[in-house]
Amino acid sequence: MNPHTSIWLFQSLHALGITLWLSIAAINNWRGFTGSAGAVGGTMSMAPLLAEPAVDTPLLSRRVCSPMLQRVALAVVLALQLVGAAAFWIGSGTLLIGGGIDAARPWLNAGLGAFAGFLFAMHLGGLWFAYWIRQESLQHTHLALLLWVLAAFFLFNHAWA
Repeated sequence: MNPHTSIWLFQSLHALGITLWLSIAAINNWRGFTGSAGAVGGTMSMAPLLAEPAVDTPLLSRRVCSPMLQRVALAVVLALQLVGAAAFWIGSGTLLIGGGIDAARPWLNAGLGAFAGFLFAMHLGGLWFAYWIRQESLQHTHLALLLWVLAAFFLFNHAWA
């Protein structure tokens, strides 16, 4: 296999993997909207900080207990996931069917932008609601996914051999 084909194969598989990941994430949040809104609501209401032993912090003044606002927050994340998935379907299809990376790149970058957008929304929202105190694994997941977006941006935008 020549270097050009091997790079194309790796980029294509990676693009397809992100396409499927974003699609499944969006489907899960669409189908399980109430449960996902409850999870978002747990962070926004800062419920983990109230669990025994309670964490007494002035940050609790930031609590948002409105189910409507919690659903709106999830709707924003879901909208960005849908935009990202749609852009990746187009970009992956373009890359796989023969348009090449140059033709696929704008779509892949748009998808990565939407992906980074909802990750920053979750990460910054979590930071605002002090999730680092009791939801460290969630914060680590958001950071790891941001690193994945950065690596993918490099993969799709670097001038390879």
